[in-house]
Amino acid sequence: MANRRFEMFEYRQVLVRMRLGDSNRQIAKAGLMGRRKAEALRQLAQTKGWLNKDFPLPEDATLAEAIQAEVSSSSTSLITSSVEPFREQVEAWWTAGIQGTTIHKALRRNHGYTGSYSSVRRFIQALSANTPAQATVILDFAPGEAAQVDFGAGPLLPDTRTGELKKTWVFVMTLCHSRHQYAELIWHQDVATWLACHRRAFEWFGGVPRRVIIDNVKCAVTRACYRDPEVQRAYAECAEGYGFKIDPCPPYDPQKKGRVESGVKYIKRAFFPLREWRTMDDANAQLRQWVLEEAGNRIHGSTRQQPLAMFEQTEKALLQPLPDVPPVLATWAKVKVHRDAHVQYQHCLYSVPFSQVGKSLWLKTTDTTVQLYDEHTMIATHPRLQGRGLRSTVDDHMPPEALAYKLRDPQWCLRVAERVGPDCLALIQRLFADKVLVNLRAVQGVLGLRKKYGDARLEAACHRALAYDNPRYRTVKTILEKGLDQQTDPQAVFDALCETYTGQGRFSRDTRTLLN
Repeated sequence: MANRRFEMFEYRQVLVRMRLGDSNRQIAKAGLMGRRKAEALRQLAQTKGWLNKDFPLPEDATLAEAIQAEVSSSSTSLITSSVEPFREQVEAWWTAGIQGTTIHKALRRNHGYTGSYSSVRRFIQALSANTPAQATVILDFAPGEAAQVDFGAGPLLPDTRTGELKKTWVFVMTLCHSRHQYAELIWHQDVATWLACHRRAFEWFGGVPRRVIIDNVKCAVTRACYRDPEVQRAYAECAEGYGFKIDPCPPYDPQKKGRVESGVKYIKRAFFPLREWRTMDDANAQLRQWVLEEAGNRIHGSTRQQPLAMFEQTEKALLQPLPDVPPVLATWAKVKVHRDAHVQYQHCLYSVPFSQVGKSLWLKTTDTTVQLYDEHTMIATHPRLQGRGLRSTVDDHMPPEALAYKLRDPQWCLRVAERVGPDCLALIQRLFADKVLVNLRAVQGVLGLRKKYGDARLEAACHRALAYDNPRYRTVKTILEKGLDQQTDPQAVFDALCETYTGQGRFSRDTRTLLN
């Protein structure tokens, strides 16, 4: 009973027809199952006693187990891939990101492989199927909390002085909550242009977000680092003057600012093609008009609302009330689990355990609930969302590492630091009081040193870092790695020796004896 895959409810339908006396030919004519497969199922049902009308049909789990055992026992041959002798080498190449055609050519050239590329492709597909998909977690932003900034390649425009076509860039700032954006075509990516674009963006929005998420561009970040990034001094002063904090993304991780990344792609695909501009000013005038009239009034793919309307509103629309006595009607749909451990149904998102990423699940909905099944096992349940662009997320469904980062907020860090000691708490407060950087990852890194070195040594290292007025994660880590926290303060030792010195050494002589 291999061949085409049947669902359990289809097997049950065939068993019901068999109980009613239908032959295999009648079942096949009805399009339920082929004659040979129906005969195999009939033999299994007779063995298990499922055709006896005096007893109910078995549960789906029992039925699936029996059919799977029958399939396994009926397998008489095992087909081995021709790529199997080269498994170790092919796995190494595939893990390194080498494409299948290149692997096939290398096998033929270096290992005398005579098989086809289709064999290599099927072997690689089997490797991919056994590799768990990478899961992510969706970040939430309150209105006015954050904006994301990025550059993108722009069209060629004529220079006002020479008339020659020059390369341009597009600066985009996207508000994380509403997705309303500011966009401007520029000639350069230098610090002056970067700061001027920020000014014009803030004037465009009529306000300043509390946090600006940026990439590690040279005009903003001088030293890209996961925990201790260093920003341009001019940009730091701009942030301090406008009252926003800079939040650089981790190096080589542009997904942390996916909203503006999508905004740049949208401008490239929807605005740049099939347009003509005389000058840079003309292009920017058309771009501003397009953002207000088209981009701002479109239905956004994630929020399912108009970005400009969300930006201008101060309150979200209330959900419609549920009926007093809703009818209990259930519908089923096949849904795919995305990388963010959510499935989409009628423009709403519902979470499932992250181990289900990449799978197809059954979704059962009523007017009040949503239930998700892996085959016949229920794995998640949610209240039904009555809107568009809404999301229901259970924290336990998220990856542990992503959930841990989400829960370790500043209040949690301060509570842990207070348990470590006063110097650790003072150092953490100094990091959070920075006027330029958010420093949440740096604080998490400092507190993470407890696991390796313990509270006592971390407290001593924080005391030493504060004594030298250098409260940074890298400083505390270096002190602990070199054991400087366990060394006695040289100045204290010197002061103690001065207090006990009497002026008469054991082997000292006066000058008259020394000169004789």
